[in-house]
Amino acid sequence: MATIRRFEDLEIWQLARKLSQEVISISKNTELKNDYRFKDQIKASSGSVMDNIAEGFERDGNLEFRQYLSIAKGSAGETRSQSYRLFDSEYISEEQLKQLITECESLSRKIANFIGYLNKKDFKGNKFK
Repeated sequence: MATIRRFEDLEIWQLARKLSQEVISISKNTELKNDYRFKDQIKASSGSVMDNIAEGFERDGNLEFRQYLSIAKGSAGETRSQSYRLFDSEYISEEQLKQLITECESLSRKIANFIGYLNKKDFKGNKFK
């Protein structure tokens, strides 16, 4: 695996950003824009995925990074659940729901795989040198 120097280089962060961008688009282009509490909640959960990946990476510690990845994975699950609420509230179509669910599940799997990869590494982080 190539050395990653910036969180922006992580595929999981890039995918999390894409998910957040899609949620932002839905919040601007559907009636969700008038459902302020729900709009804020789903934007926060989808943004939390990418933000926790970034924050964990910047901590320079493998153990902390894995903890933040776990939180990011939880936020992806929260966004997935809220996607059903988007559909149930008739803000998105069934096609859009399927796309969001697929993206959330794929991202969760990739985060879990990355956590598994880190679990096999002895590197504890720069702050432990």
